[in-house]
Amino acid sequence: MIVEPLNEAQVLGWAGELADLLVDTVDGGASVGFLAPLDRAEALAWWQGRAAGVAAGELAVWAAYEGTRVVGTVSLGFPDKPNSRHRAELVKLMVHREARGRGLGRRLLDTAERAAVAAGVTLLHLDTETDSPAEHLYRTAGWTRLGAIPDYAASPAGVLRPTSIYYKQVAAATLTG
Repeated sequence: MIVEPLNEAQVLGWAGELADLLVDTVDGGASVGFLAPLDRAEALAWWQGRAAGVAAGELAVWAAYEGTRVVGTVSLGFPDKPNSRHRAELVKLMVHREARGRGLGRRLLDTAERAAVAAGVTLLHLDTETDSPAEHLYRTAGWTRLGAIPDYAASPAGVLRPTSIYYKQVAAATLTG
């Protein structure tokens, strides 16, 4: 399995595969911001809309390939404010249901963490559905849970669920000026 960063053109070129992954993730019950059933055209449009953020440096996207099929992805969202350039948000860590259980989620998470450090990021944060399988991944990878917000987001089935907030310091902070 290959994990590679995607540039703007690659996000657009792989948008169909990324859309299929998003549909599978939502169909599998993962809370990633969409309600089921997710229309493939909506998923495709969403991914195509990410390309501009990649081009602007506001978003970094990695894809995991198995042959010519995208089976996983993770992204980092970078703030645009001067006082927050030391942090990034881990977003849309997704693994296709057929590729789960082989360590790909951990590999994608590690990839994003290493890239964050290389980009000078010292603090990562994320939110995930409370009591979801993703929480186990984050806890065992050294992320710290801050707490949960009740009824934060609807599950793919439309049921309001709590969301847990996590953070991880990935490098020693250096303050300048």
